[in-house]
Amino acid sequence: MTAPASEGGGRAARRVQGTYYTLMLGNTLAASFIWGINTLFLLDAGLTNLEAFAANAFFSLGMFVFEIPTGVVADTLGRRASYLLGTITLAVTTALYWLLWVWQSPFWAWAVVSVLLGLGFTFFSGAVDAWLVDALQATGYRGSLETVFGRAVIVGNVAMLGGSVLGGVVAQLTNLGVPFLIRAGILVVMFVVAAILMHDLGFTPERGAGPLAATRNVFRASVRYGLGNRPVRWLMLTTPFTMGVGIYAFYALQPYLLELWGDEDAYSVAGLAAALLSGAGIIGGFLAPHVRRRFRRRTSVILLAAISSALGLVALAVTANFWVAVAMIAVWGIASSIDDPVHRAYLNDMIPSKQRATVLSFDSLLGSAGGAAIQPVLGRAADLGGYGFSLLWSGVLQAFAVPFVLLSRAERDPADTRRDVAGDGDGDGAGRAGDEPAADSAVPPAAT
Repeated sequence: MTAPASEGGGRAARRVQGTYYTLMLGNTLAASFIWGINTLFLLDAGLTNLEAFAANAFFSLGMFVFEIPTGVVADTLGRRASYLLGTITLAVTTALYWLLWVWQSPFWAWAVVSVLLGLGFTFFSGAVDAWLVDALQATGYRGSLETVFGRAVIVGNVAMLGGSVLGGVVAQLTNLGVPFLIRAGILVVMFVVAAILMHDLGFTPERGAGPLAATRNVFRASVRYGLGNRPVRWLMLTTPFTMGVGIYAFYALQPYLLELWGDEDAYSVAGLAAALLSGAGIIGGFLAPHVRRRFRRRTSVILLAAISSALGLVALAVTANFWVAVAMIAVWGIASSIDDPVHRAYLNDMIPSKQRATVLSFDSLLGSAGGAAIQPVLGRAADLGGYGFSLLWSGVLQAFAVPFVLLSRAERDPADTRRDVAGDGDGDGAGRAGDEPAADSAVPPAAT
């Protein structure tokens, strides 16, 4: 029987989990202050729909470009150093975003700063989850990864619920720029918190190689243990569709709900989209380990979630009723949140410890590539046919992930049926039940 997280490895393992949940709480609270009003903020700055979602696409492009180089930072300076660099970079670039809004800057300036925002998030991607899993392994944790990730989803969505609602209310009472300043301030606080609580456990940075050689080694490891491992490859190829669609739909829901509500200045209603998804995320994070126990294979849960998400988006697109739309947003959010812990546990169980941060970063890189390609296309669809039309195509693109889940399932990797934390993998998914594997995202679903 799977040991509860609280019994999985004693006080040290609980301390590691507590630190991880604290980082998740602070990061998501900071980010979510602008999630509910980000699209309205960009449109208020004078950008068109195409330019607003293109700015988000440049964020994804920044993550794509910097993912591997910042992975080198995590592997050579340490995961803690990577996290600290990420908080400072995001605090500075968030302040720059506010200045662009004040100055009503041209699109090229938004594109440049969006790329730098992407740089900030790449310091988090891979590094935070790899830090968690290696630290759990070092402290003797013997529980289910789905349990840890499910709780992280709950914590993150509680923070998202509070942050998104407060962000919308603050914008309503002041202006659309103040939530960005609050976000920058929280990030500075998180820098101090991480400097005190976060320490690299179970991982020794590999120093000595020059930056070019280290980058080359990281890229080779990404290919070998990521795309070169068939079940990992197919699972990773779902990411461009799920992340690209997820980021677009998250931001498109803000103006779409205002459109259905009938008042384009009701910023608190726009924040409701993020609040709905956070509430759905809390439910999904709670249900994930329970749903996992109902299925022998992890890919069954992932497949069910992918199909439900696609159908939810299509139903959302064709409704003209505000409250029906609210229900469909909840369906989409719950399905995505059930998928997240299971997907991450399955992926981490197939990756060796030394390549964990590398492959997770490469997975994030593929998601960023999908976001960079899909968001402008769907943004243009919104300009031509409205937000409902673009959400319809979002559902279609989401469905493209299904064949790749089936291909990963067909490989019959042992990780597909594993339930407890596995040991250090050997690159082909083999591991010993009861030993240990890994953990993201702290990188939120939304870009900027």
